[in-house]
Amino acid sequence: MTMSDQHHGLPVAGYRPQNDANVALVNEHKAMEERILRHLDQLRGTGVDERWLSIGRTAIEQGFMAVNRSVFQPARVPLPEDGGPAV
Repeated sequence: MTMSDQHHGLPVAGYRPQNDANVALVNEHKAMEERILRHLDQLRGTGVDERWLSIGRTAIEQGFMAVNRSVFQPARVPLPEDGGPAV
């Protein structure tokens, strides 16, 4: 892997550099998620049960977040009480 296909991690503790394939995969997931969320937005006010629509939307958002975490694999971080650097 060269630096050209390596992306710096977010400036958030636990996130590490990612390669082009991982970034492309997560971006593909984000596009899928957005299409689904827009469809759910269109269902609002059409007589569907708004409570269940909200529950379903949250579950979909959590599902995509979990899948994206499976790709990026953020790590746990040391805390000052562990003798590690402050986060």
